Parts: sequence; C-alpha cells; structure tokens
Amino acid sequence: MNGVVEGERRRVRIPRRISWIAASLSGVTLGSVILVAAIPHPAGVPPLYAAGIAESPCVPHSVIVVPAGSRQHYYASSNVLETTSVTACQQAAVRADRQWLSSGIVPGGSPQITSMATRALLDLHLSTRPDGAVIAGWHNRWEYSWPRDSSWVAAAFAFTGHTGDSLRILRFLQQTQLPSGTWAARYRPDGSGPGDDGRPGELDANGWVPWAVWCWSVAESQGGQNAQGQLAGLWPMVKAAADATVRSLSPDGLPAASMDYWENSVQVTLSTAAALLTGLRAAADIAGELGHKTPAANWARAATRLAGGIAAAFGRYGYHRLPYTDSGDDAAVTFLGPPFAAAGPAVVSAITDTERSLRLPNGGILPGADWPGNRTTAWTAETAFFALFDAETGNQHGTNQMLTWFAAHATRLGTLPEKVDAGGRPVSAAPLAWTDAAVLLTLVAQAHHLPVVPVPAG
Repeated sequence: MNGVVEGERRRVRIPRRISWIAASLSGVTLGSVILVAAIPHPAGVPPLYAAGIAESPCVPHSVIVVPAGSRQHYYASSNVLETTSVTACQQAAVRADRQWLSSGIVPGGSPQITSMATRALLDLHLSTRPDGAVIAGWHNRWEYSWPRDSSWVAAAFAFTGHTGDSLRILRFLQQTQLPSGTWAARYRPDGSGPGDDGRPGELDANGWVPWAVWCWSVAESQGGQNAQGQLAGLWPMVKAAADATVRSLSPDGLPAASMDYWENSVQVTLSTAAALLTGLRAAADIAGELGHKTPAANWARAATRLAGGIAAAFGRYGYHRLPYTDSGDDAAVTFLGPPFAAAGPAVVSAITDTERSLRLPNGGILPGADWPGNRTTAWTAETAFFALFDAETGNQHGTNQMLTWFAAHATRLGTLPEKVDAGGRPVSAAPLAWTDAAVLLTLVAQAHHLPVVPVPAG
C-alpha cells in the first residue's frame, strides 16, 4: 500500500527498445509501456487507472495495460483481448491460458464468483514474470515486487494447484533475500535489486515468506508430491529469515520497529508482530519436517516468547494497531486468526469487533481507525482479510456477502481494483495482486478450510 499521484492518464505507446526510458518516467514496463500525465482529480480520490491487463500474444511476456474506458473484452478464460481478425498467435495464447487454468482449480460456488476467480487467477498468472517476480500493480508506483504481496500470491497459487508457479515465486524471493536474512521493501521485477526510493525494509516479509514456503510444501504433500528435495533447497532462505526474526525481538518479546503494510511510518505494529509469529511457527514446522531439531526448538521458543509479547502488549488493549495503548483498530488483527493461527475467544472477538468498526457505507473495509488517507474509500485487500477469516471460521453468510461485494465492484473487465470509492466505483490500480491472492484464498477456504500453521512445542 502506498500513496499515488491522483489524476487521469494520457496514454502513449512507446517502442519496446526504449522502454527503459519510459520506466524512469512512468514505471510501466515489460512490453506495452504507458506514459502518465497527471490531471487533478476531484474529491481526493484517485481515478481508476486501468480496466485491467492483457497479454500481447505475439510478443512473449508482454503486458498491455487496458485503459479504464476501453470497451474491449477478453476471449473467454484467457488474457487475450478479442479482435476483429484472429491470428495464430492469439489462438495459441488462448489455448495456453486455458490449459494453465485447467492444470489447477478455479474455486467458486456460482457462475458470477467463478468468473471472478478465473479473472483473478489469470491476472496473477500474467502478473508473475518469468523470473518469479510478482508485479504488485500495473501502475508506476506499484510496478515492483513486494515480498509480502508475493508471499500471498505464492500461497494462492499453491492452494489452487499451481505449485510450480508458487515455487518460482519463492525462488525469486530467495534470490533477492539480503545477507542479513531480511528483505528490502520492494524489488525491481527483473531481479536487479531493490527499488531506489529510499523506503526502509519491511520486517513482516520475514514472517510472510516462511509462511508461503510452508503453504507450498503443504500443498505439494496434499497433492501426493515429494517436495523434500525442493524444500531443502529453500531451507537456507527460511533459516536466514527466522534467525533474523529472532535477532529482532526485544526483551518484551516484540520485534524491532519497522515499516509495515501501511507504509507510512517506522514503528512496532500488530501487523508485523503477527506476521513474524506466523513465520516463526511455519519455519519451526519446516525445520521439523527436514530434521533440523535445534533450529526448530530455538524458533519454537522464540515463537512462544513473541506470542506472549503480543498478548501482553496488544491483547490487553483489544488487539489494536500499536502496543501498550488504545491506538485504534487495524485490519491486520485478522493475521492472528486462521489460517495463520488458531484463534482463542479474545482474538475472535477482536476480529469481529474490528470488522464492524472499520466497515464503510459502501460495504468495504478501511485499513484502520487511524488511517491517515481518505476515510470514505474502501481497500479491497483489507476487506478480503476479513472474508478469509469468515471463510476459515465457517461464517458462510459473511463470506458470501463479501465475495458478492467483490464481484459487484470489479472493473468492467472483471478485474479486482485496489480501492472502491464512496460511490461504489472501482478506483486506483487494477488488478492488485494482493487482493487477487486474498480473494482466491478465501474461495478455497470456503470450499475446504485451509491448513492452519501449527503451534510448535516449546
């Protein structure tokens, strides 16, 4: 999540050979390149930047950002836009998309919801580059790979049967991990290094990445595959991440201050603490699976310590955003519940109360009570956090309501946007990878509960 330049856009096609020049101006690369000219937009709310994305079938790995006002359509179950004349490239690309979809599952209990899931899967498929980098969103400030978003996409791919794509993402994360065992906030999608905007690292990646590895390994084993060899290859990344988490813990059990998913300040927050708790537990389980008894025991003790710190610093104040204070609700309270952890009554109550307090008139969810941005615009990823919790805890009515809300607030091409404004219009970047992943996980959880990270003995 980060701020955006609000305005409409003027689109200019740039030759592929000079796309690096456009990248310095607009950030939209990888095939079709679009320059942006900002025009003031009323009411402090960004416009819808695109109706969606499509593939250019005759140019491998090229992505077209479809203008918000476009009247085009996709060929069914594909990322290819319909044209008057059909080329062999288009036919081959449509077949490839459909084959990829059929290699996994498309969750959904109705034609409307299944259509939404199909588009989310195809958007993620197109947004995952050949090297495993996941483009967070196809607009200048999002055209990077965030470890947090990528981890959720890896989990979504794993549980929809696309474990090969999941593993490719995990290997990109392994290649970009810093010697410290941590990650930068975001990376250039060609793997050449972190984004150079100066933002500090976001420690929650050290929780989300081991969790994603754990999800992938569980999905592989559920599919009857022996993932031991590949899991062993990912082990150095998991170990370095978990060890860095342990080093970050303060005497009170909480992690060091860090920028979190709000990306507006460096502080100790519930979201980072909860993600790291999930990651430590996942890492301990992976260590046990691979026979690494000493790290497993060390991380189990650290997880117990961190869980105690969360209960003391956040639990007694209602699991709000900041420790040791009544600091206001945060949608990240959902990270303390399933599928990330088995939640006790206090956590369940806090999540339920938070969902109620952050619900906006348009039906979506605000990131938090003290959210500094526009407070009439819903954020779709945060809304999906609660949908996932409801699905995991058997609240079918609540889950169905939110899934219907997502389908009703997609773009004309069926793409899920980052935000929905007060009038119910999709706005900002579309698609948003984190939202796609969270909605897909919700749909899978609705059909059969996702596995919950176990609490290690220690």
